[in-house]
Amino acid sequence: MNHRYRKLLRSVIAAIVGTAATLAHAQTIRVAIGTQDTTINCATGGLLIRELHLLDKYLPHSGKYQGVRYDVQWKDFTSGAPMTNEMVAGRLDFGAMADFPGALNGAAFQKAGKKSIFISVLSGSIEGSGNGIVVPLDSPVRTIADLKGKTISVPFASTAHGMLLRAIKAQGWNADTDLNIITQAPEVAGSALKAGKIDAHADFVPFADLFPYRGFARKIYDGAQSHAPTFHGALVDAAYAQKYPEIVVAYLRAAIEANRLMTEDPEKYSLLIQKVAGIEAPVDYLFHGPLGIQTRDFTWKPEYRRALSTAIDTLKLLKKTDTTLNADSFIDDRYIREAFKQSGLDYDAALANYAKSPLKANDATTGKPIRGSNDVAQVWLENEAHVRDYANPAEAFAALDALRHGGAKVRAVFVHDHADGLKLFANQAWYVKDERGALAAFWLRSAANAYAQRVSGKVLDYAAVSALPRQSVAAR
Repeated sequence: MNHRYRKLLRSVIAAIVGTAATLAHAQTIRVAIGTQDTTINCATGGLLIRELHLLDKYLPHSGKYQGVRYDVQWKDFTSGAPMTNEMVAGRLDFGAMADFPGALNGAAFQKAGKKSIFISVLSGSIEGSGNGIVVPLDSPVRTIADLKGKTISVPFASTAHGMLLRAIKAQGWNADTDLNIITQAPEVAGSALKAGKIDAHADFVPFADLFPYRGFARKIYDGAQSHAPTFHGALVDAAYAQKYPEIVVAYLRAAIEANRLMTEDPEKYSLLIQKVAGIEAPVDYLFHGPLGIQTRDFTWKPEYRRALSTAIDTLKLLKKTDTTLNADSFIDDRYIREAFKQSGLDYDAALANYAKSPLKANDATTGKPIRGSNDVAQVWLENEAHVRDYANPAEAFAALDALRHGGAKVRAVFVHDHADGLKLFANQAWYVKDERGALAAFWLRSAANAYAQRVSGKVLDYAAVSALPRQSVAAR
């Protein structure tokens, strides 16, 4: 080997050794994120970011992050409490959970001489939708008033527990003596409902709608009846955020992109959630589709700030914490504001916007743009990527008749409560057929009865509406 090639070889070897040495001494930053995959309204802060590798797009690589290697870790949980344990122990940096377990997270950090902060809302309802109470399918219980003296289970210290306590208080009952409240996780409660071992179960997203969809429970109370805001959001260890603010913003930018993708194609990503988390796509679409049960809203609306304050106060009453945690200092909106700015979005405009994810569609029968929302109906066929939209339930049922006669397999049918717009599975609604043959959907039998009296109509269940002659349900 001549001198020229020996010199070149030495240079190559030196370069390799130098690169190896640089890599050996390169800083590695952990980004450990706790998710709740089955709590589907956390999807934009966890499951979708992970499955679509969105975080990689935004993690910083310049300035003090030049040459940094990232150790991104994901860990899935079924509830917020064990996630909090991992965060306080220093094994997680980020977590996604609801207002009540979030309050416990802040209290646990404070007790350990540390601090966590709520950095963003992910999804919520200023009325309280998403939480609910269900009973076994054959139960004689029709309303919460029928539960006095009964056994009801709930994931303790969850947002659903808070809803249950508010509902009990509204009845004028004593939670300690008028009901037997026991602690059960959703997966345990499902089996207990099937076996008739409990009279009712209160739970958070999506179980109050998932159990009825799976056919073994019936919802008797929706959180919206409590008119108490509820939300799920993202938290981070405050020391981590102070040290790596750019990483916190990067995580939130990834969540913002996940939200954009879900808005653009909710059916596609509902199917992805089903594949990963096992929650059926129609249930995912019930929440994430246009006009869904909850709003994917990343801004700190006053109602969500109050929800967190209520959670802190309620947990004190439950003697779950004696913390002096303050909601205003627990919430830190600097990171989500910066994420909005870097994403080219107007945070203050979003903060002022209370609208649900909009429906921009033409009627599948008439081809005309759909106006309004409270009477919208949708049909999702098994072999179609997107739902079919109809201006009202009458048109949807007429179309269903033709589709089924043509051999189509129906994945799900959705309607909206005529009074408040709550998105429903059609087979769980009550209907009022007026003298003209038009149909209006309601999730409460009592609301359907009241409306029927006003319009001289007849109250029908799903089976009765489905059995009507086609011309009887044609839109008028």
